[in-house]
This record gives sequence, structure tokens and C-alpha cells, in this order.
Amino acid sequence: MKIYTKTGDKGETGLFGGQRVSKASLRVECYGTVDELNSGIGVLRSMSLPADINEVLGNIQNQLFILGADLATPPEINKSNALRITPDHIKALEEAIDCFDARLEPIKNFIVPGGHPIAAWLHLIRCVSRRAERLIVRLTREETVNPDNLVYMNRLADLFFVLARYVNHQYHFNDVIWNGNV
Repeated sequence: MKIYTKTGDKGETGLFGGQRVSKASLRVECYGTVDELNSGIGVLRSMSLPADINEVLGNIQNQLFILGADLATPPEINKSNALRITPDHIKALEEAIDCFDARLEPIKNFIVPGGHPIAAWLHLIRCVSRRAERLIVRLTREETVNPDNLVYMNRLADLFFVLARYVNHQYHFNDVIWNGNV
């Protein structure tokens, strides 16, 4: 099978189910940003990570493929084999947030992205995650979208924030506290 199909040469792509849409459509922008997020996680996972974080990030990468497929599958495609984000995916994120957050001191200030390089990457990935979330919010205003996608993205960004704080804690870096008096 060839990598290039030439079907997108005029600026269109196919959604699951066969519908052709502009590559500039909001739906494509959403799953493209999810792909960008997944690639950022891949860069991060190429570094030497604590095993527990690497495992969580590996699971998230697989779930982001499900999210991308969900976003690329219009809701009128009711195939039983359509990949969809479910409440179970959201619950897994919440459990991970609670697990890592329980090991940290309660947050008392705004945190500036930074600290250990891995934590800084997690903050950057969190920002990409929030961008994807904002795009999905826009998409929900225009088209029908699985509502679990938005909840998932909201929790995912929260998890990246907690993981960044956890990495700083593990590597004995202080969180960078925002100085509002500058």
C-alpha cells in the first residue's frame, strides 16, 4: 500500500463513513490537534521518564487514537465498531489524577510552567491539550459531537498539570510560583 493516495490533493480529506470535507474544517482541525498532542507525548516519552508516568502516557497515546477516530467519525455513523471515548476513559484519567495528586502538597499559588525539563514538556503538552479542548468546544457549537470527548480533554489537561508538579517533586525541583508583583 502506498503512503500517498492523491485523494487529498485538492484540500479535502475523508471522514470515517466516506464523507469528504475540507482539510480546513473545524472537525479536521480538532483531530489534527489531537494528533499534534499525541506527537508531543511521543517526544516526551523518548526521554528517560519515571516508569509510572511512562505507562500513563502510553495509555493516553492509545486513547488519543480513539479520540481522533471519534472526532473523525460523524455521529450519524452508528456502526457498532466505531471507536468512541467513553466514561470509562474519563474515569481512568480521574483515577490517575487522584493517584499522582495524593503524593503532592496542596497547591496554594499559581504555577509558572517550568522546573525540571520533563515537567516543562508536560506543561507544554498541557497547553496543546487545552487548545484541542477549545477547538472541540467550538465544534460542539456547530456539529453534534460525542459529549465525552470534551470531558475527556478537560480531565487530560488537568492530568498533565498534576504530572508536571509530580515530576518536579520526584526530581526535587520546586514548582515555579507566579510572582504577581512584577
